[in-house]
Amino acid sequence: MSATHTEYSTENPLNREPPVKELVSSFITPSSKSYNRNHGPIPHLSADTHIVTVDGLVATPLRLSVHQLATELPQHEVLCALECAGNRRHTMRTMLKEVEGIDWGDAAVMNCRWKGPRLADILRRAGVDKSRKGLHAAFSSYQVECQEDKWFGGSVELERALDEEADVILALEMNGAPLEPNHGYPVRAVLPGIAGARWVKWLDKLTVQDEESTNFYQRRDYKVLPEEAVDRDAAEPFWDSTPAMSEVSINSVVAVPEDGETVYLSGEENLVVKGYAVPQGPNGPVVKVQVSGDGGRNWIDAQIGELGSVVSGGNARKWSWVLWRAEVEVEVGEGREVVSRAVDAGGNIQEEHSHWNLRGVGYSGYGRARDLTIRRQ
Repeated sequence: MSATHTEYSTENPLNREPPVKELVSSFITPSSKSYNRNHGPIPHLSADTHIVTVDGLVATPLRLSVHQLATELPQHEVLCALECAGNRRHTMRTMLKEVEGIDWGDAAVMNCRWKGPRLADILRRAGVDKSRKGLHAAFSSYQVECQEDKWFGGSVELERALDEEADVILALEMNGAPLEPNHGYPVRAVLPGIAGARWVKWLDKLTVQDEESTNFYQRRDYKVLPEEAVDRDAAEPFWDSTPAMSEVSINSVVAVPEDGETVYLSGEENLVVKGYAVPQGPNGPVVKVQVSGDGGRNWIDAQIGELGSVVSGGNARKWSWVLWRAEVEVEVGEGREVVSRAVDAGGNIQEEHSHWNLRGVGYSGYGRARDLTIRRQ
C-alpha cells in the first residue's frame, strides 16, 4: 500500500474534522470526509512485518501477522459509527461553561464499514477462560510516543470482547479498502457503540488482564468527571474513582443549516433541516428524530434515510448512524434556533443538555443550529 508520508509530531498531532454539511452528504463516510484524532505522530507501518501479540491471562499466547489475521480467521464486516469522546465539545463550552480540550464541533464522527476477524475468535484461539469474571481486554500500540504517555492504550470488559453480538473486531479494512495510515493501518480495534478513545489504532498488543488498561488515556483522561472537579487541582481526587468512558450516549446533530447562517425562503416554503443521529451503546438503531423550530414547544418527526444494502448481517442497523431530514416552520427574523432530539430502539431519548465536565467529553444535549437569520424572498 502506498501513502504520502506526512510527519506529525508529538507536539503537533493531526486533529481535524470536516465541515458538518459535507459530513452528512454521504451515508458511508469516505476517508476524505473523515475526522482524525491523534495524541502523537502517525506511524507508517508495513503489513508484511507487523505483528499483533496476544498475551496475559491466556492459555496460549499468540503472535499473529497481518496475513494470519486476514487468512486464518473468518472475516466479519460491521457497519458502525465511530465517535470521538470529545465530539460537540464546542457546544458544551459555549452553552454551559469553559472546558479543557480541543474545540471539536459536531463533525468528530464517521460512519464506515469495517472488516476483519472477530476478537472473540482470536481470544478463543488463545485459550481464554470465559468462566473468569472481572477481566479486561486491553488494546495497546507501542509504535509512537504520545503527548501524555510513551504508548497509547485502552480497554473494555472481557465479556464484551467475547460477545459475538457486540461485533468487536480487529479491522484490516475500512469501506472495502485497506486501512489508511491515519486510520490505523495495518490493524486497529473496532468497538461498536464504544467511544473512539478505545478504538486503538496501529494495534500491536492485546492483553487479557485483571484490571483495565493502565494507559494515561484510560486512567487520567476521557472521563466524565463530577461537576465539582472545576479545574485540574480539584479533579485530582476524582480520577481514580470516576469510571472511564465506555458506551457513547444517544446523540443527534443539526448539520444544515449551520450556526449563524442566513437562509432565504420562498413563498410559504419551510426551512429544510438535515443532520445525523447515533444510538446509545448497543441500543440501536435510532428509530425517531424530532425537530423543533420554536425552542422545543412543538416538534415534528424527521424523515430517516434508508440504510440500503451497504452491509449484510442481522446487526446491520444496530451500530450505524442515521441521516435525517425535516421541513420545519421557523419565524422570520434574527436569532432563530432549530433543535433536534433522537430516540433509539432501546428507548433512550436525547435530553436537552448534558452535565458539564472539565474535559468536555460526552456532550449529547439537543442538536442545535443557533443564531439563524430567516428571510422570505
